Order: sequence, then structure tokens, then C-alpha cells
Amino acid sequence: MHDLEYLRLLQAAVDQSFDAVVITTAELDRPGPEIVYANPAFLAMTGYELDELLGNSPRLFQGEGTNRQMLDRLRETLAAGERFSARTVNYRKDGSAYDVEWSISPVRGESGDITHFVSVQRDITEETREHERRQMLVYALDASSDSVVITDRENRILDVNRAFEDHTGYSRAEVRGKNPSVLQSGMHDRSFYQRLWDTLQRGEVFRDTFIDKRKNGQLIHMEETITPVRDEHGELTGYVSVGKDITDRVHTENELKRLATTDMLTGLINRMHFEKLLDHEHERVQRYGHPASLIMIDIDHFKQINDDCGHPCGDAVLTRFARLVGEHVRTTDSFARWGGEEFMLITPDTDEAAAMVLAEKLRELVRSSEFPEVGRVTASFGVAALSAELSPEDSVHRVDQRLYTAKRLGRDRVVGPEQPDS
Repeated sequence: MHDLEYLRLLQAAVDQSFDAVVITTAELDRPGPEIVYANPAFLAMTGYELDELLGNSPRLFQGEGTNRQMLDRLRETLAAGERFSARTVNYRKDGSAYDVEWSISPVRGESGDITHFVSVQRDITEETREHERRQMLVYALDASSDSVVITDRENRILDVNRAFEDHTGYSRAEVRGKNPSVLQSGMHDRSFYQRLWDTLQRGEVFRDTFIDKRKNGQLIHMEETITPVRDEHGELTGYVSVGKDITDRVHTENELKRLATTDMLTGLINRMHFEKLLDHEHERVQRYGHPASLIMIDIDHFKQINDDCGHPCGDAVLTRFARLVGEHVRTTDSFARWGGEEFMLITPDTDEAAAMVLAEKLRELVRSSEFPEVGRVTASFGVAALSAELSPEDSVHRVDQRLYTAKRLGRDRVVGPEQPDS
């Protein structure tokens, strides 16, 4: 191939290149290098015609947004005969700015002296704007107080925001590439997660409260919304989860519920909540025919304790009594302070005979226990089955009558169905 033909081929290749190419002379001192060639891509990028550029300096493209420090480095690098790459802002013929990435290389003649500089450039304005938009999204996500998790279609974590790090104790680096299951606390059953994935696979948004586990093992309550994300073709690309930490709210609500259902002095179930439990157990007895019994307890001579030792002493006796009996009943039993010195116990799956045995054991326990404030204390017990034929109120009335009988017969005793109610 002749040299002339080879040169024509090279020029055709450069002319058709998608990259912008400009060639200048090698003078670095003022007035500086002059443009001797620019390919069509360069002309399209800058808005100039070729005859407007030939003989002019590349300073033509500089403006207030051009990085001056970068230009100083450029001159130093080219003066040293080295290749230079950078990004900066240049200006088109119409004055509009564009972001450009360039690489400038020296061209040496046969003598080894630098004769020209070749600059290959690429308009990266859209790329820069897209990067800026992504950065703005990152800043916005990090500014949010809500936890954000972004996963791919395989549910691998791509990114999280700063609120996620604060809420969970995990850093971005620790969770990237992992499955969000690292947060699972074991507090949800399989049906919960089945419902989650059934919803997402239908392309719907899933909302619920998750009980997650922080890196340090603490549980947190997160009110989360998980949304499937699809591209412009409708193909699933991943999922975005946005969560609000409601741990404090849940704790407050639980405390309010506890206060609403608990006797403040003894910590036992209060009467209002006990009556709801009684209704529930009565329904169970009616529906399934399972036995259940009521035991009503009254501390003997409690008024005298208050009169002799004072109310603080009486309160201490009530608290000690509640703890003593509560430690000797089943977790399935419901033990409540009924009012004053009276207490009530529901014993599910227990007939009257078994309830009588339990009541006698509790009576002996109380009688044999030491109450530091007053010494010995006794209690009277009434026992009655929770009858499907009677209303809960009538069953309470029956056990109350049997307790009254126990007190009338001398206290410190258990009265059940074999004893007269009055």
C-alpha cells in the first residue's frame, strides 16, 4: 500500500470516528498552538465550521467554567512531552457549556521533536448530568429519616441509605450483595414471608410491620413498604423497601396496653381485663366442652392488717401474696386482682375436683409462708366450675358465694361444690 493511500485511509477513519478529534501545532508559548485539523465529530460537538477553527487557538473553547488549574497541569505535562487526560467544561460557538473528557498526546517528527498535539475528545455532558442526578438521589436518600434498601431482582442488596445504617447498625459495605434476610429476627412465621412474596410476584406493593434484628441483636419494629421496580419494557429489575422505625411507638403502645390490663400495685391482671379473659374462656367451654374452673381468694383479716400496720404494710402483704401465688400457678392460668384483698384465678382444662386440689395446695402454701411485715397470713378460697349453662356473671356469683361460705365457716379453708353455698 502506497503511503499516500495509507494516509487517505487514516484520514477517512478519523473523519468517520464517533470521537471528536482535533490536531494542533506544538507551540505552547503565546499565542499558543493553532488548530490544523478537526474531524466532523469535533465540529458537531463545538458548533463551528472547519474554516472557523483552522489557524485559531484551542483557547477558543475556554470560558468561565473551564478549570484553570487543570490548564496549568496540561501545559506542564505537554511541555514534558507526556500524554495528558482530564475532564473540564468547554464552550460551543453559541456560548453553551458542555462537559468534555479529553486525551492529548504529543506527536514527534523524524528528529524526535514534538511537532503537533492530537486531542481525542468526548462530550460527556449527559453522562455528567446523569451522575449528578444519581448523586442527588443518593444525597436525598441519605437525608431521609426513613430507612431505604435497594435490591436487585435476585433480592441481593445493591445499596442502602444512612438511615438504614443508623437503624440496623450495619454499614453499606457490610450488607451490599447480601440478602435482607440478615435482618430476620425469627419473630415472623413462614406464612408472613409467603404472603410477602405472593404480593410482590403479583406486581403489587407490600406493606406491613417487620420485627427486625439489629447487628447488636436488639429487636426493632419497622413499618415497611416494599415496591417492585420495573424498567421501560416492564421487566422486573429489583425492589425498593422504605421503612420507618416505629420501635418507640410500639413500646409506648405496649406499655399503654399493659397499664390498661394490669393492676398497678401487684402487677397482676386487673379486673377489667380478667372479665374479658373470662368471657373468652366461657365461649371456649361452650364451644368445645372443655372444663374450666374459677378460684376466688380472699386474704383473711386484711382490714385488721391495715388497721394495725398501716396501708403501706397492707400493700406489701398484697404484693407478696400476689407473687407467692403467681409463682405456683400455670402459665396457662389467668391470675388477677379482683379488688381490695380479693383475687381470682381461671384454670383452663381443669374440672372442679382438680381445682379443689389446686386451691388446697395454695391455701397450705399461703399458710406456711412468712410475710415479713406481719408474720403469718391465711386466706379463704371458693371454687366453682365455669359452667356452659350459666353466664360468666352467674359463675362468678357462684364462686363468690362459696368464698363467702369459707369465710363464714371460719376462714383459712377451701369451699367447693360439696359445701353449701350459704
